[in-house]
Amino acid sequence: MSHDPRIVIALGGNALGDTPEEQQRKIEAACPSLIDLIAQGNEILVCHGNGPQVGMIQQAFDTASAVNDKVAPMALPECTAMSQGYIGYHLQKGIKRELRLKGMPWHVATVVTQVVVDRNDSAFRHPTKPIGAFYTKEKAEALKQADPSLTFMEDAGRGYRRVVASPKPVSIAEAASIRNLLDNEYIVIACGGGGVPVYANEEGDYVGVPAVIDKDFAAAKLAETMDAEYLFILTAVDHVAINFGKPDQKELSAMTAAEAEEYIAQGQFAPGSMLPKVQAAVRFVRSGENRKAVIASLEKAPLAIRGESGTMITR
Repeated sequence: MSHDPRIVIALGGNALGDTPEEQQRKIEAACPSLIDLIAQGNEILVCHGNGPQVGMIQQAFDTASAVNDKVAPMALPECTAMSQGYIGYHLQKGIKRELRLKGMPWHVATVVTQVVVDRNDSAFRHPTKPIGAFYTKEKAEALKQADPSLTFMEDAGRGYRRVVASPKPVSIAEAASIRNLLDNEYIVIACGGGGVPVYANEEGDYVGVPAVIDKDFAAAKLAETMDAEYLFILTAVDHVAINFGKPDQKELSAMTAAEAEEYIAQGQFAPGSMLPKVQAAVRFVRSGENRKAVIASLEKAPLAIRGESGTMITR
């Protein structure tokens, strides 16, 4: 069955703001760019980050439970599910409003998504993914003393943050539901925050694990699973650059997967910033024929699909 070109769009959690009000405003500002992609004859799925939001939710429960025994501490998988719900709610409202303004008949739905990971992924032995608030060194040490299972790392000179494991996505538990919605003219919001990481136990039931899947890798897995033609990773810059921040900085309009891997080997991209975006893009374009990834700014997404902005990564 032929379909309109399918695009998975990965939105950064940091791009969504720090408060619910700011998030709703930023989403409403972003929606015209997203809906323009549909107006150009594409199907879209939206995947979003949740780095600040999931930490904020967990911190709220931790703080409340410390002073009120009627409030239970909340585990990370449940916090991820909550962040999927409220970010999805804001995206649904913003997208639906833009569809109404443009007179377009599409529906919007958020799927609380479980993403299957390998229990033996080496990431569980080396937590690297920063989540939540920034702390002083003293505060981080005090928190670790209170709960030795926690790990903290200094993050880009901004303070100390909790770090958790970041396993790679293996498969998407709700893939059939997502596909069904796409086939019925739904814009689907899925794999929010990288999805809730789960593994299948001996009985075949899913069990949540306290980890955060990188949302760019989850978006690449979603794009691969849904046979998408494009993976759009939307960020704060218009292009991927090499020699970033140096006098000979060069913005790239296109690169092959092999060129991207060469730049990765040279250490051109910052870990925790551009590196996972480029790695996810390479993973997607290598996953099948005629697959393209675009790293671009949110505002210029409709230009990027025409090759007028952004960095296009091809096989």
